[in-house]
Amino acid sequence: MSEFNYKEELAKIPLDPGVYRYFDETGEVIYVGKAKSLRNRVSSYFLKNNQHDRKTKRLVSQIRRIEFTIVLSEWDALLLENQLIKQLQPKFNILLKDDKTYPFICVTDEPFPRVFPTRNMDRTKGTFYGPFANLRSMHTLLDMFKALYQIRSCQLPLTKSNIEAKKFKVCLEYHIGNCKGPCEGLQGEDEYNAEIEQVHNILKGNLSSPQQYFKERMLEAAEQMAFEKAHAWKTKIEHLSNFQSKATVINPRIGNIDVLTIVSDEEAAYLNFMKIKEGYMVATQTLEVKKKLDESDMEILAMMIVEMRSTYGSEAKELVSNLKPDLDMRLEVTVPQIGDKKKLLDMSMKNVMYFRRERTERREVEASATTSKKDRVLIRLKADLQIKTLPRHIECFDNSNIQGTNPVASMVCFKDGKASKKDYRHFNIKTVIGPNDFASMNEIVSRRYLRLIAEEQPLPDLIVIDGGKGQLGAACDALKSLGIYGQVPIIGIAKRLEEIYFPEDPLPLYIDKRSESLKLIQQIRDEAHRFAITFHRDKRSKASLVSELEGVVGVGKVTATKLLKHFGSVRAIRESSVETLTDLIGLDRAKKVRAYFDTMAGD
Repeated sequence: MSEFNYKEELAKIPLDPGVYRYFDETGEVIYVGKAKSLRNRVSSYFLKNNQHDRKTKRLVSQIRRIEFTIVLSEWDALLLENQLIKQLQPKFNILLKDDKTYPFICVTDEPFPRVFPTRNMDRTKGTFYGPFANLRSMHTLLDMFKALYQIRSCQLPLTKSNIEAKKFKVCLEYHIGNCKGPCEGLQGEDEYNAEIEQVHNILKGNLSSPQQYFKERMLEAAEQMAFEKAHAWKTKIEHLSNFQSKATVINPRIGNIDVLTIVSDEEAAYLNFMKIKEGYMVATQTLEVKKKLDESDMEILAMMIVEMRSTYGSEAKELVSNLKPDLDMRLEVTVPQIGDKKKLLDMSMKNVMYFRRERTERREVEASATTSKKDRVLIRLKADLQIKTLPRHIECFDNSNIQGTNPVASMVCFKDGKASKKDYRHFNIKTVIGPNDFASMNEIVSRRYLRLIAEEQPLPDLIVIDGGKGQLGAACDALKSLGIYGQVPIIGIAKRLEEIYFPEDPLPLYIDKRSESLKLIQQIRDEAHRFAITFHRDKRSKASLVSELEGVVGVGKVTATKLLKHFGSVRAIRESSVETLTDLIGLDRAKKVRAYFDTMAGD
């Protein structure tokens, strides 16, 4: 951050609510955020940088300029943030694009309005209802309008002057009874608009108004003895009642209300929105929002409340959710515990949980089809341990001090699910006297990562400790002393029941014994144990050989170690000539060593 003095910038930022924008060195906006207190929120990115995940650290490293806009309230900040994200599309933000995927129903603003589905929303052309995530429900409405009303389907400009000039002729729709021929002046604009008004009411969720309209027309026709017309109106009432019976009915006493629930995982948030109008569910949508940084459910929910209410044109004064954002939303957000609203919340949660499970399963199937076996195992391990990064680089530590002698330790490294033997390390315990596994583990973990930090080497994606809560706690203390605790996931695996322990969690995780991810952890743990035992055995062997050589009169520990290091074994020393030994330790000591082994051979 040498090119950006954040301390000077922070001093200029007020404590008011507002929206901040981060720019990179090219002058492009890379992130937009809102805050109840601009200075406190922006400073948290820089003053608490060691607590952030890798994505947020990458964002902070690219910031070169900060701009902010002060607003009157948190709600205004939320609205402005939503608007700027759509406009600027910053790369570190969850992108809120205008939804062009789902169609709308448009009622045009022209003489003798038309009603038709469209994916191109131009507010200047009329009133738009939707979007319709369920196409079947949209077509059901359009089919009902066709059965209830006689609305033109042509695109003729039916201005008063064009109709009086008799520019148009009726088409087939008129002759089969689907249109009353307003193009030739056979239907008045007031009569036509009365039906269009009923279409608006139905699309707004107000079914009582068209029902009353049809009932009045039916009674008028009956009074005039026009029984065929009365029957036609009765048929329309039955058609509307049939539609109403198939609609999802909520308790009418609830009134107008929105529902928005959220669940999430490491990669995405999943939301279900329901718009309730006068007791009927008039719109519903379940969607997935990909995370860019480590956004919380509260942050995403607040953002999506604005987005979904804007998309569906909701003016409801109350919103039901499973969470309550800690900010002034200018509408009542409730988390009901009992009653009809609780049932509504449960219905939404059921939908969003099913949606998340379906999306997760689909991703796993896609991953299985496109990734190798090693990647599938790592993906499974990531899911089982609930860590944020795919553990491509794993390091595992183990101690060895059989009968309290020659305490040593080992670290093995696996990359992409395979042993990376060039990265294996042995450790002679230096600061611990006697057999103390916890202190030894603390020492070797400290030494390993102190060196990586000093050499600016990347830290692993996962640390595995061969041992239970005690060894894991000692390793965590080492990471805390280095200031990297929380930056790298760390677990302990206990041998007895293959329990997986996490820091600060007394309850272990039991992974399915058949799971490929558990088998990988076991393989890494067993390899660390083998490597430590081998090193310990070699060290004990060499120690005994040094002791044997020290039995030669005139040969001390330094000379014995020098011989062993050069020849590698006592057998090689025994078979060496005086001349070879003389070159290494001098003639006098060489003769003594040679005489010792000759005597041993004679015995």
